[in-house]
Amino acid sequence: MQLYERLGVPCGVTAVIGSGGKTTLLRTLSRELPGTVILTTTTHILPFEGVPLLTAPTEDEVRAALARSRVLCLGTPAPEGKLTAPSLPFSLLEQLADYVLVEADGSRRLPLKAHAPHEPVIPKEAGCVLCVVGARGFDRPIREAVHRPEQFCTLTGARLDEPASPALAARALAAEGFTQTIVLTGAAEKQRSAFSAAAQQYGLRVISI
Repeated sequence: MQLYERLGVPCGVTAVIGSGGKTTLLRTLSRELPGTVILTTTTHILPFEGVPLLTAPTEDEVRAALARSRVLCLGTPAPEGKLTAPSLPFSLLEQLADYVLVEADGSRRLPLKAHAPHEPVIPKEAGCVLCVVGARGFDRPIREAVHRPEQFCTLTGARLDEPASPALAARALAAEGFTQTIVLTGAAEKQRSAFSAAAQQYGLRVISI
């Protein structure tokens, strides 16, 4: 069974949030999904290497590009070579492609994350939200492993100098409540077991990759 099947990714708009492997997950899903795919963002991403990029397309230009290439990246140029949200609305993009995969927040390359009040930026059209968690952040001090560590402590009741245990990570995810589907990356067996057990207590489903 392929990853998109394990995750239950439907046609339409899927938002990917969290930290510790969002870009890799988006690229993997774009390769696997059985149809046309648009890769884009509501915040900031770097263009995907090897994927055709359109920065200010018309509807017809997107259709033509998807006829030539099954996977397409859309975005508006931003500083430092990054892309921000596309010019076309998501309500239109989901009509143009079978799947629209959206990176919906940033994490400054840290493995764990808590969200500020203005995050994540999930399109209202999203029928699926996946949250990525990087196991390499487990048991490191919260202040070092977590993007927005103070918010993480508010959610969990932990201190900044405490280790970011799998149990605390699961507690933070449950408190935020953005999704029940968690994608755990880079976990050793002991980490996978500990996090899955903690997440199960909150009704979270963990898929480890």
